[in-house]
Amino acid sequence: MTPSRDITRLIEIMAALRTPVTGCPWDLEQSFETIAPYTLEEAYEVADAIAQKDYLNLREELGDLLLQVVYHARMAEEDDHFDFADVVEGVTRKMIRRHPHVFGDEDGKKAEHVKGIWERIKAEEKAEKRAEREALGLAEREAGFLDEVPTAFPSLQEADKLQRRASKVGFDWNNAHLVLDKIREETLELDEELQKDAPDKARITDELGDTLFALANLARHLDIDPEEALRRTNRKFRKRFSEIEKHAKATATTLDAMTLDEMEAAWQAAKKL
Repeated sequence: MTPSRDITRLIEIMAALRTPVTGCPWDLEQSFETIAPYTLEEAYEVADAIAQKDYLNLREELGDLLLQVVYHARMAEEDDHFDFADVVEGVTRKMIRRHPHVFGDEDGKKAEHVKGIWERIKAEEKAEKRAEREALGLAEREAGFLDEVPTAFPSLQEADKLQRRASKVGFDWNNAHLVLDKIREETLELDEELQKDAPDKARITDELGDTLFALANLARHLDIDPEEALRRTNRKFRKRFSEIEKHAKATATTLDAMTLDEMEAAWQAAKKL
């Protein structure tokens, strides 16, 4: 089998990998549940390539992410749920329907017009999906106001989206300074738990979670993506720590042989670069 620019070849490769007896033993053992973590990982690697402006790597990571879509579609086809063509047809129908200002005759010259069109059509699609599920006999409980936020999001992103959703009905602080007060309150409660003679790990976990939730809320009030803010700090940490490694090599020593004071001095020097 040879490589190809045609998506059909990728679908054929996945079918071959999942073919009993002649396929790949590892691929044959996989399920939606075991592949899902890889799907999330590939999405993050796409985001990382974009952040690094590494477009050669982005091309590869997009391919890896596309493979995940093909993988899930193949498993769904094997279980007679749907196939890759159904996925493509569904998303193309959705894009055409949600952009009548491009593919139809609605006025969408202004961003607010587009947003209004988008919200109306999404509501129509939600009603149709509910009716489709009912016709198939699939039970669907009454959705709560926050159920629109998927639980599969990374926890920091989920916190941000939950708070944005709640703010739509007025459940929100009036300004960032009030959120800062809440953060101080949460850190004090966390400190109280830590100061106890017999600290309760579950309580400490709860208080730390409350603090992180409040920090995500502050990011929202400052119009900052908390995931991106933390990613920036992670990248900064990587760069500065690499300077400690360089210092260790330059002084003919190793990281584990360095004292904390030596590491701190190298860290402070890296901050000045």
